[in-house]
Amino acid sequence: MGVPEKLAARMSMAEQHEYLRARFSRRTMIRGGAVTLGAVTGGAFVPGATAQAAVPAQRTAPAPAAATVDGSHVAPFGRHLAWGNDPRTEITVSWQVPVAVKKPFIRIGAHPWDLSRRIEAEVRTLYTPAGVGASGDHTQYYLHAKLTHLRPGRTYYYGVGHQGFDPAAPHLLGTVGTFTTAPAHKAPFTFTAFGDEGVGYHGLANNSLLLGQNPAFHLHAGDIAYADPSGAGKTTDTGFDARTWDSFLAQTESVAKQVPWMPAYGNHDMEAWYSANGYGGEEARWNLPDNGPDKKHLPGVYSFVYGNTAVISLDANDISFEIPANLGISGGTQTKWLEGQLKKFRASKDVDFVVVFFHHCAYCTSTAHASEGGVRQEWVPLFEKYTVDLVINGHNHQYERTDVIKAGKVAKKLPIGGTAYPETDGVVYVTAGAAGRSLYAFSAPDSYEGHEHEAESVASFVNTKDGKVNETVAWSRVRYLNYSFLRVDVAPAPKGRHATLKVSGIAETGDRIDHFTVSRRAK
Repeated sequence: MGVPEKLAARMSMAEQHEYLRARFSRRTMIRGGAVTLGAVTGGAFVPGATAQAAVPAQRTAPAPAAATVDGSHVAPFGRHLAWGNDPRTEITVSWQVPVAVKKPFIRIGAHPWDLSRRIEAEVRTLYTPAGVGASGDHTQYYLHAKLTHLRPGRTYYYGVGHQGFDPAAPHLLGTVGTFTTAPAHKAPFTFTAFGDEGVGYHGLANNSLLLGQNPAFHLHAGDIAYADPSGAGKTTDTGFDARTWDSFLAQTESVAKQVPWMPAYGNHDMEAWYSANGYGGEEARWNLPDNGPDKKHLPGVYSFVYGNTAVISLDANDISFEIPANLGISGGTQTKWLEGQLKKFRASKDVDFVVVFFHHCAYCTSTAHASEGGVRQEWVPLFEKYTVDLVINGHNHQYERTDVIKAGKVAKKLPIGGTAYPETDGVVYVTAGAAGRSLYAFSAPDSYEGHEHEAESVASFVNTKDGKVNETVAWSRVRYLNYSFLRVDVAPAPKGRHATLKVSGIAETGDRIDHFTVSRRAK
């Protein structure tokens, strides 16, 4: 994006952000003010008297004023949902428009023909000046409507629009979407997960299969759109293209307009131009739960409870030795918060299962990134202390599932079709990073359902603060080198009996490549 490579290698994400601000500010002044200074230095802006700033970075003025066009000629696109802090009563509907529009709004109701009055939407305008990557002078308009006081377990219809485009008009009823809030009590449900999607055929194919699973929500374990293809948290990649997000949100709309799409942030999601933490662009695009420990530095860290299952999203960029652009950004507050969340959920009478998802892998034998030592050092001891039921990662572009692990070793072999009891056995880790980007490789043969080739040991490595350290592991149980995603079926049970997570790896072909069960005594 504009920092010399040798210089960028010695700079943190925040330092690179400041470099870009200074560089493009000077360029703007030299060119005679073609772009306002504030637009260059500030990143994302939110116009409107009732709007809230998308990014807490310094800013002095909005992006160049854009003339609005006849709203009847502009259709919303890229709709995507996200839970609020309580999925039973809160959800945010988000979308895009390609140009500035007047008075954006949402309507909601119990029937598609009986939508509510207009509810004003928040506009977050994200400006990328020419010279930052390959996208040219580009302005993106993200709109958000946070809905609260909803009823649990209820299906709602909604339509998004603006002056000149009203989804309640008879000829636009086809644009109306739906969502269903979480139930008030424990009930069976399904969710899906993957990481590393990007834009392309395989991501589109996986999305089409996701809908067939009828998930209550979807987890995206980082590396979302790949607008920054370098993934190093540096500004040296001339391939950065903000417009990639337009294509990504259009690609995922078939699912995300009706299934809450809950992301964690990976290394490719740090974009140095927009803010010092690299997440200014993400804060413009998403409206996620705000119950994390540090919204200023780590906006992608949050938790929510759906039915009997607590889900925790973490930001592994904060503890990554391999890609250190944001290493230590939280000052340890994320790990402290994580322990508090785990302790709270384990004590809750309403929560049976705890699922944690984030980008960098705790345990993986990919020849590309393999395992992250920062995760093993900071978080794995907490996963074991509080008997986390399932850990989902991305980062490595393949499917891999471990045996049950405790203290870095196999505590129990978990064959395909087997059952794990985390209260006594240990933790199971799944790498589900084959959503759409180009595939990596294993050092051992593939071994998956119907094609099992057990390997007693697999050569791999772990990224540490001192660099890569080779290791030979025995915990690699399932390996599948092709496009896939994860399906999890959650079944509650009466108190004293065993509730279950039935976990399945599903290939892009629709074939099942892995399945196992996590069983825990219900509260």
